[in-house]
Amino acid sequence: MRNEWQSVLDEIGRNVSDMAFATYFSNLKLASNKNNILTIEVPNVFIKAQIEGKYNPVVIRALKTIGIKYDQIKLTESKTERKTTRRSIEVLPESKPTRKAETHTITSNRLVARDNGLNPKYRFDNYIVGSNNDLAVSAAHAIVEHPGERYNPYFIYGGPGLGKTHLIQAIGNELIKQNPNMKILYVTIEQFYHDFVEAMRKKLDGFTDKYRKLDVLIIDDFQFIVGKEKSQDEFFHTFNELHQKNKQIIVSSDRLPTQIATVDERLSSRLMMGVPIDIQLPDFEVRCAILKSKAELLGVDIENRAIEYLAENIKSNIRDLEGKLNQLLALSELRGVSPSDLIEDGYIEEAIYTKRRVVSPKQLIDKVAKYYNLPSKEILGKSRVKHIKSARQVVMYLLNEELNLSTVRIGTELSKDHSTVIHGIRKIKQDLKLDFSLREQIADLREKIYVS
Repeated sequence: MRNEWQSVLDEIGRNVSDMAFATYFSNLKLASNKNNILTIEVPNVFIKAQIEGKYNPVVIRALKTIGIKYDQIKLTESKTERKTTRRSIEVLPESKPTRKAETHTITSNRLVARDNGLNPKYRFDNYIVGSNNDLAVSAAHAIVEHPGERYNPYFIYGGPGLGKTHLIQAIGNELIKQNPNMKILYVTIEQFYHDFVEAMRKKLDGFTDKYRKLDVLIIDDFQFIVGKEKSQDEFFHTFNELHQKNKQIIVSSDRLPTQIATVDERLSSRLMMGVPIDIQLPDFEVRCAILKSKAELLGVDIENRAIEYLAENIKSNIRDLEGKLNQLLALSELRGVSPSDLIEDGYIEEAIYTKRRVVSPKQLIDKVAKYYNLPSKEILGKSRVKHIKSARQVVMYLLNEELNLSTVRIGTELSKDHSTVIHGIRKIKQDLKLDFSLREQIADLREKIYVS
């Protein structure tokens, strides 16, 4: 059976990327195949969630190809790998790591780096991959394999709470793991700015050495460089020197450089030299996987009913999703009832979820029409004028995303055929990847359509 299992792994390896195999499959072990239940040991809950949520078809296909018969697949965490979980429950949502106000000390008129700024909890094996971020993750793995060669600079962008900080720090942690002597520094653009100002104010040496003698520079929250002209200039020269030496540059932002006001055109073009990659909102399946992983990390059993309810109703970002889970678990512990019972009894609906329960399609259409200063009849009409057509497509998108209406039902509400609705929804989804202005409009509308 051991040889057959190795054949299964070999077959999986032929159907996924090398990095995906190394991350999710290389440490899988066949525990048993008794009573037609195939039990597979996985290193941790995060890999378990990924295989169950994304790679299950790949595993099933490989087992079928090799000819292993079974009725059920069971994934179980390896006892030797399982860590002790916390019994207490966090009430606040997980956010970016708290950092000390200063990341350097001043000694002998020089800036001395205290650490690399990386938080070791941000790793690839606890980062949930889905259709919303798979390209960004694939590029991240390519950087680990060939730092400074591919995707340099690596620029990722997307709204808050979507996992950008986790991913860029995971790259740094993996590079350090492979080469402990590599000089890596993670800072926010605010920290870069404060270091620069401090060095100028006190005429300190060492700023250039700190940033220009690195192997990897990781900059977070680049959008906050707005209005800091001298810091932009310094970052521009730092970028040029590192890039000239084939050193890896990693930058995250909530939007593209070209969409950030006052960013120097030269700097913007440098950052766009690589392939900017966006991270989108996670879909329903990914949100479920994130919640399951978080609950298991906390050592808490939570019913699928509660997981799916949260995933269906919290669509803003991962940070909010985890925060609502923590809130639900804390309330569950306090009242001594299960999360599902809390949901059934309505303890949290009024505070969190009632807004999605009361909005009708007509109300949503009216709100969107008002937002774009249009009469509702224009949205429902046949006008092909660009701004009216775009508003109509936004309505289609929101009816589908927010009210979970089928494309057939949306067509009925708008008196449009099925194919027109499908095209409209796809158009908005595609535009959201690059149009930051549209992202802000959709975020605004999500709030406004639920206001009485």
